Amino acid sequence: MNMINSGMPFVTSDALDWGWTRKSLLDAENQGLVRRIARGLYVDANRPDSRELRLEALRLVAPDHAVACNETAAWAWGIDAFKPSEQHLLTPSFVVQHGTSRIRRPEVRCRQADIDLHDVDRVGGVWVTTPHRTTLDLLRTLYRPYALSAADAMVGANLVNREHLIRSAFDAKGFRGIIQARELSLIVDGGADSPGESWMRLRLVDAKLPRPVCQFEVVDDFGRLRVLDNAYPEVKVGVEFDGRQFHTDEAHRRHDEERREYLSRTLGWRIVVATYESVFGPVPTLEQEVATLIGANPQLPRLWGTLPEGHHSAA
Repeated sequence: MNMINSGMPFVTSDALDWGWTRKSLLDAENQGLVRRIARGLYVDANRPDSRELRLEALRLVAPDHAVACNETAAWAWGIDAFKPSEQHLLTPSFVVQHGTSRIRRPEVRCRQADIDLHDVDRVGGVWVTTPHRTTLDLLRTLYRPYALSAADAMVGANLVNREHLIRSAFDAKGFRGIIQARELSLIVDGGADSPGESWMRLRLVDAKLPRPVCQFEVVDDFGRLRVLDNAYPEVKVGVEFDGRQFHTDEAHRRHDEERREYLSRTLGWRIVVATYESVFGPVPTLEQEVATLIGANPQLPRLWGTLPEGHHSAA
């Protein structure tokens, strides 16, 4: 096990060469000695996650002619855009120029395409699609709510300019999924604080309700700042997302309840609380409740109405 102490990432085949077995590697992961960075890529569990570490890991599986793309490119730029059902896999994806050899490793995905050199950048010894191209690709190819949350995160991290993204989406022609990319680019908002907030906002906008304000700040009677995930300030309606990842322990739940109770009782705000199930499930309770409070009529049935197969409510 001393091989991992350098803190350098390694692949499964490295561990086998050191005399480990697949079982001993799994045992080391379960015991917290190593951490899986991505599919087939590991590191000493004591080394913290960072963009540098992610790029080091990608160098192990990417030949020099390959370009990290889509969710993997976003991951390399520091944004986790993998859908919930694949966040435990993080399978690296690459693209290679037509006429060159694909990567033939079991832990990666690889496809061939024409690559515009203006769309790639060299970062940490790895070719990666630029943040702008990465975001446009995610808007085109990901499931609608996940596409928006990824783009929100890229803009929120100041990796992409929203106005430039919109122009590029409408200038691009002939790309698969470009219609979706154009639609979503118009509602990208870097103010979203979590994927759940992005999914919730999309649900409301797709129901033809007015677009809410992200991370709306309310100052209470004592001068304290209270922030609502999404809000319609003109009618004092807030819409908040309770994701399981951040709202499972009692302290968080109690804090949220007290904050919402204060905003409602003292400042007159009406708060709608959304969950993963109410956002992704088939029943349009969220749109109907918000529409009633703001005096609007939602367009139904839902544009994307049910949980996609294999996706889990772990957000």
